[in-house]
Amino acid sequence: MPESNADTESNWVDPDDAPEWTEDQFARAEIRIGDRVIRPANGTLTRPGRPKSATPKKQVTLRLDQEVIEKLREGGPGWQSRANEILKKAVCA
Repeated sequence: MPESNADTESNWVDPDDAPEWTEDQFARAEIRIGDRVIRPANGTLTRPGRPKSATPKKQVTLRLDQEVIEKLREGGPGWQSRANEILKKAVCA
């Protein structure tokens, strides 16, 4: 006979525990009566993301010597941006 697993947790969330809507969310929400849209949604209910760059970077694959990568990483986070600045100075100067 299969064993019962009593340690199983439920992921169910009571819909009554949902956070209250703000006035801003109500102002942006779509209003419907049945299948008929009375007022379309206005904007987004989430915060906007980072603005689009006028000159976005392009992802490439580049093979570098291990010692070069280690030296760049010694400076901590942001090493790829620093590598970009070094290459930009070398190529665009």
